Amino acid sequence: MTKNFATRELRIESIGFEGKAIARDESGFVYFVEGAVPGDRIIAEIRKKKKSFAEARMVELLDASPVRQTPQCSYFGTCGGCKWQHLSYAEQCAWKKRHVQDAFERLGKVPYTTLHDTLASPAQFFYRNKMEFSFGDSRWLTVAEIQQMKAQEEGAEAAQEHDSMNNSSVPIINKNFALGLHIPGRFDKVLDVEQCYLQSELSSRIVNAVREAALARSVSIFETRSHTGFLRNLVIRNSTASGEVMVILVTSPAYTDADERMIAWFEQDFIRTFPEVSTAIHAVTESKATVAGGVPRTVHGSGFITETLLGVRYQISPFSFFQTNTKQAETLFRVALDYAGDLSGKTVWDLYCGTGSITLAAARKARFVAGLEIVESSIHDARKNAAMNGIDNVEFTIEDMQKAVKKQVLSRLPAPDVIITDPPRAGMHEDVVRNLLDFAPPVLVYVSCNPSTQARDCAILAEKYHVEELQPVDMFPHTYHIESVARLKRKE
Repeated sequence: MTKNFATRELRIESIGFEGKAIARDESGFVYFVEGAVPGDRIIAEIRKKKKSFAEARMVELLDASPVRQTPQCSYFGTCGGCKWQHLSYAEQCAWKKRHVQDAFERLGKVPYTTLHDTLASPAQFFYRNKMEFSFGDSRWLTVAEIQQMKAQEEGAEAAQEHDSMNNSSVPIINKNFALGLHIPGRFDKVLDVEQCYLQSELSSRIVNAVREAALARSVSIFETRSHTGFLRNLVIRNSTASGEVMVILVTSPAYTDADERMIAWFEQDFIRTFPEVSTAIHAVTESKATVAGGVPRTVHGSGFITETLLGVRYQISPFSFFQTNTKQAETLFRVALDYAGDLSGKTVWDLYCGTGSITLAAARKARFVAGLEIVESSIHDARKNAAMNGIDNVEFTIEDMQKAVKKQVLSRLPAPDVIITDPPRAGMHEDVVRNLLDFAPPVLVYVSCNPSTQARDCAILAEKYHVEELQPVDMFPHTYHIESVARLKRKE
């Protein structure tokens, strides 16, 4: 039975931190609304109601906001990847700046001198250098697909009545097969995607070819509940600098003839069909997790691709981390290094250094740079990249910066003149923040993908530091995510 939800008319006034539109009624009661943008007048369906707020979704647009635009992707509203496609890009950048401002002024209550306008991404579509697609045995049906299936079923019944075949040219939808993206909040449901505007047109052609090959060979899909089945993920990576393309097919171990036929197709026919692919990897895993990974086996090419950022070359292996918006990553790193100031003759710490993207660029200017990171494979790549570029004034150390790192760990490093920190969304562990206050170099640069935790940490650092500048950098157009770079100067 379908539940009847209450509805009411609302005027959208703003957007919150998680990208949901916000409206208030006459009493000031707050509504978080899916699918609307500031300036819209809508009818909203109230899905959940709490004491101080309600969660709702737009069911009718009465008056469209002047900043509303038509989404380019046909999967908008179903796929959770680009939730702001209905908001003009200039407005997206403005709200992202506002979210950084709110994080520091309202949440962290941290004073600052200058907040710059958001640096827009040079490309709003086709900007990602990596996409991870999932195979699924439970396909999420869009409204159009449900209508199509209903029409096919009615056509089949009519054909039986007339003792004839249904000659419809529309392909039959297979509810038990999908290759695409997971539905938000549903690990077991996959949206079948034929075209995605996040990666290149070549990426979409590769996805469609792999789907066709798997269906033609009746290959099984990894089932998340029973942990059986063969096909798991398809990962596509590309380099902006070199034009190289890497394709990774992630599977369980092969047990059936169909599995072996799929591997043979990937090793032979796929390579012939896509000469643009410079390297192809077959990765095998027995993990129960749905995230792409496993033991990689190179079936074509070198097994890696190369990228260049700020004059430094990076070798990217199948599952190593690298910033996904290459062109805007250069902007992000350039801001961080500009905020670090003149590094000539100076010692730099790069905390949460990953594969050394900022570390190696800083080493070109500094006397010495120490990079710390917990992920062993990232440190391995960082050391390899340093050697490839002939950079020998760096030292990479495996250290879990998300734990209560003791002061003695940091004391083993040469005293810093500048600290650059780029933690994950959770921010820095409080003990790490307080340790930094003990070392307190003249300049600290904080790169963050979460302004809320950045502001929280800067509130602690305010004991000895003042936030001079804040620079939002948009790495992910059409999403609410924003990178924020803060320059902190030690108080005299």
